[in-house]
This record gives sequence, structure tokens and C-alpha cells, in this order.
Amino acid sequence: MGYELQAVVAGDELLRAASRDVAGTRVVPLGQGLSLMPMTDEVFDAVTDSGSANALGFWRLSGELERLLAQWSAAGPVAYVEAEYFGGVGEQRAVVWADGALVLGPLDAPTMKRFSRAVSPISQALRRLGARRSLGEDEFEAVGLDRHRSNDDWISSSTS
Repeated sequence: MGYELQAVVAGDELLRAASRDVAGTRVVPLGQGLSLMPMTDEVFDAVTDSGSANALGFWRLSGELERLLAQWSAAGPVAYVEAEYFGGVGEQRAVVWADGALVLGPLDAPTMKRFSRAVSPISQALRRLGARRSLGEDEFEAVGLDRHRSNDDWISSSTS
């Protein structure tokens, strides 16, 4: 079974307040005071001009969304993360903004290359957002990103 995620992650209050003006958003609570906003087609279309270029190399992170996330980060750090795995092979990408500027990344790591879970791109981004891991887990697991395996699963679990 595969795992696929494209989402914005930030503090719960920040993400709920900031995303109110973006059509189609769903905000799902994670652990440790963080929440996730899946990047659906509707959200992508609401924040993306058809001619938008993406200089950071993500699948669903347009130039307009980069600027929007930088604006949101004035209220606290904001991450954009992507992951795609199937059969233990795939990749992760992550980037973080704080105080209106890019402060981490873009980070990109194929999962075929063995890296410590603690230094995976998404774990590094979550750590920058304040997530803390316990013995035997990484930040990805600590905040609950392993609860669902796709954006659709996250959306069906959302309450907003």
C-alpha cells in the first residue's frame, strides 16, 4: 500500500485563521498543537494562477502559494510537505517559512537512499515547527502523520 501527501502544516490556530480566505480548505488536527491542510485540487486552483512557475521543485507548490505561505508565516512558522511512497520506495520534500522568509529547504530526499528517520525532510520541517519526538519514533510519527495514507483520507477525517 502506498502513502501520498501534499499539505501545509502549521500551528492549529495559525492555520485555521489563515486558511479561512482560501476556498475548499480543510484543516485537520495533528498532535503537539499542529494541524494539516491537504493540498486538494480545489485549494491548488484557488491559490494558483495557471501560468505560475514553481522554482522550488514541488509537485503542488505554486509561486502564488509560496508567497501566501510566506505571508502566513508572519504569525508563526509554516511548512509545506510532500511525500510519495509505494513499496518502500519514493521521496519526501519539505520547506519552511518563518517571519515572512524561507528558513529551511527546500529539502528533498529519495527513500531509496537510506537516511535516518530523524533527518528526513518532513521530520526536519516538523522539528522547525516545534514538534518533538519520543524514543523510538520520529517527528512524523510523533505528530500523527502516519494516521492516514492519502490526502483523501485526511480530508474524510477533517472537521472543518
